[in-house]
Amino acid sequence: MSDPERIVEITLDEGSIKSWGADVDHERRVAIFDLIEQNSFRPLGEEYSGPYKVHLAVEDDRLAIRINGEDDAEQGRVVLALSPFRRTVRDYFKICESYFAAIKNASPSRIEAIDMGRRGVHNQGSELLQERLQDKIEIDFDTARRLFTLICVLHIRA
Repeated sequence: MSDPERIVEITLDEGSIKSWGADVDHERRVAIFDLIEQNSFRPLGEEYSGPYKVHLAVEDDRLAIRINGEDDAEQGRVVLALSPFRRTVRDYFKICESYFAAIKNASPSRIEAIDMGRRGVHNQGSELLQERLQDKIEIDFDTARRLFTLICVLHIRA
């Protein structure tokens, strides 16, 4: 029997996304694969029973997390304002641009320094997500990191 406090499937609303490049598509696929392989996800409330299928979308400038059971029956939704994430996502995008530019011609020590900064900003976003969800959904740090990656993907505009 599988652990009921976990995500078994996650999808993104492709209508929320305006443009994906090869790097972004790769990050999205890796985050989804890693998330499905190992995660801890426990919505708070008696109406929830896992394992879960989760759908992420941006609706009216908010992150909408639709939670379904393994049988596809809708169990609920959690909606978060995206404004608290904007600065962290913007900083993350900037440092990712620097990282992808650096891997083409920078020294290994420079690439490592940028990557450490990238991981630090990503960790900040993950901690913010855990904090914003604390009264709604319990998630571990690794799950928060992967979900934050997907939130970043949803922020991309053409």
